[in-house]
Amino acid sequence: MKKFLTLFTIAMAAVSCHDNPFFQTWDTPYGIPPFEKVRTSDYLPAIRQGIALQNQEIQQILSNPEAPDFENTIAALDRSGEVLGKASALLFAIIESDFSPALNKVVETATPLISEHSDNIFMNVALFERVKAVYEGDCSSLTREQQMLLKDYYESFVRNGVALPEESRERLKAINSELSMLALTFANNLLSESNNFNAQVGFPVSEYYDRMASISDRAEREKVFRAYSTRCAHGDEFDNRANVLREMELRIEKAHLLGFDTPAAFILDDKMAHDPATVDTFLAEIMDAAMARAREEVEDMQDVMDGDIAEGLLPGGSKIEPWDYLYYGERVRKARFDFDESEAMEYFKMENVRAGVFANASKLYGISFEPIAGVGLYNPEAEAFKVSDADGSLIGVIITDYYPRDTKRGGAWMTNFVEQYKTPDGRDIRPVIVNVGNFNKPSAEKPSLLTIDQVETMFHEFGHALHGLLSQCTYRSLSGTSTKQDFVELPSQINENWAFRKEVLQTYAFHYKTGEVIPDELVAKMEAASTFNQGFVTGELCAASILDMKWHELSSVEGIDVDEFESKVCSDMGLISEIIPRYRSTYFNHVFGSSGYSAGYYGYLWAEVLDKDAFQVFVREGVLNPQTGRRFRDCILSRGGSEEPMTLFRNFTGADPNPEYLLKARGLK
Repeated sequence: MKKFLTLFTIAMAAVSCHDNPFFQTWDTPYGIPPFEKVRTSDYLPAIRQGIALQNQEIQQILSNPEAPDFENTIAALDRSGEVLGKASALLFAIIESDFSPALNKVVETATPLISEHSDNIFMNVALFERVKAVYEGDCSSLTREQQMLLKDYYESFVRNGVALPEESRERLKAINSELSMLALTFANNLLSESNNFNAQVGFPVSEYYDRMASISDRAEREKVFRAYSTRCAHGDEFDNRANVLREMELRIEKAHLLGFDTPAAFILDDKMAHDPATVDTFLAEIMDAAMARAREEVEDMQDVMDGDIAEGLLPGGSKIEPWDYLYYGERVRKARFDFDESEAMEYFKMENVRAGVFANASKLYGISFEPIAGVGLYNPEAEAFKVSDADGSLIGVIITDYYPRDTKRGGAWMTNFVEQYKTPDGRDIRPVIVNVGNFNKPSAEKPSLLTIDQVETMFHEFGHALHGLLSQCTYRSLSGTSTKQDFVELPSQINENWAFRKEVLQTYAFHYKTGEVIPDELVAKMEAASTFNQGFVTGELCAASILDMKWHELSSVEGIDVDEFESKVCSDMGLISEIIPRYRSTYFNHVFGSSGYSAGYYGYLWAEVLDKDAFQVFVREGVLNPQTGRRFRDCILSRGGSEEPMTLFRNFTGADPNPEYLLKARGLK
């Protein structure tokens, strides 16, 4: 440790970065990054020097004359790269929610540097030999968490091609570098196109589903639908079709170099599902159930449309089209359940919903939340809260940033500014986490009133936050959400189950004018309508998952046209013509704007099987039972990637997951 500090001091002096906050200990409340002190010009020096420092740390591991063991090789490797980690965590989190051209130029420079550096580590043959020696040695004295960390590092080296000939390793480095830049270009194109969509139709992308349910002018609906569904596919500078094909070409080449027939086979090899056939079978069953229901939904909507035809509002022979689904679906829902979502929204003031999210976590997990005043954050719209345990100890910080702006990409997500881990001297570094959304903004007339979907999204993303906040891992690489990709949605999706429970609604659903708690009659209508239109909702999600899989099951993209390929995939999966995938290829940011969900978007449905089954434990024992909550916290939320996911699941439920609960919860069975 002393040697590392000496190297660190020399390095800082050499580059004269004494005022760069990434080279300083953050003497801030609860370890919150000093956002107000970070300048755009600070990132690249910190990243470059962070790379140099980590290289020195790795050289120390390699030059250690002692035989490789867990502490001097695996733990040392996991502790390395602190400066690089601090700078890159902020950079890549802020560019997503507070974009600027200057910051984007930094990202464009930093991305290939970090990609190359990562490859240099995981393709370092000498370093792998030390890792391999530990992996093949006697591991019986290691804790289970240490065994998992060792396994993860060993497999990461192998999956990064360390055992390949040098020529192949160099080619992999070039592929990874180009893929990282293509993903950045894809995401930037989508941000620009989403802003163009806003300018064209008069509202942000995040409001698309709600607006399409209320636009009565059919020609206007079609205009909005076509603007939305053709984003990044107009043949202009923001067209992403060439990016999609090039990314797939490179992912296929990478899979072949690593000995796999397709990218899907490579990606799934270390996931819970393990192979493409398992995922394909899983999705096909859900798609069949969803389309059976969707055809019934179309018939119901057509009856309403026929009434409009009879009244002369539409020409004879009009049929339900994709731009009609949400509008006529809402009309059927209103007629069938006497339920108007706009009435429910009056009880979902953003601040109240957030308080309800916090209160629910307090009851289940024994934690408390307190606003933090006087700290500078990356944007004035963001707010920070201290999270404490029942004994008063610090759990971490949650930052919320819920409103759309031109500098923020669409959707909702959770990420870490600071990861949880334990230092060698026993200090528990507590996490700083952000939940980002694109919810309805307040106006001069009304506060922010959330839709049902937005309420559910807030609960969902806070489930991810709980996974990060309640982490109790020793090693940074295993903490929080650092789990297998098709398990990571379990904590977020199970948290949705509390959103509209009557006993939970009574804690936060107050009318924004009168303060009246949401009436039982309205709650009953919400419950009755909760599984309505699930053919559409499940179908578009499942369709996107299948589209993702089919792209990654290709062994070549020669001769492929993006639009034709997507059309054939949709036809082959049985997707009815009135529905399109939730994300079409050119704006499928989960898959092509990063690699996080490549051949992995199915994980939302896969994890829903887990969450609906696990929630039955709460149903049996009491949905707000703190003892059950404590078991879930101990078995799942605190464990990160320190154990195999299925073991964690079985430890909580006592059995394997039952897929029946997913179909039942969605009203499909």
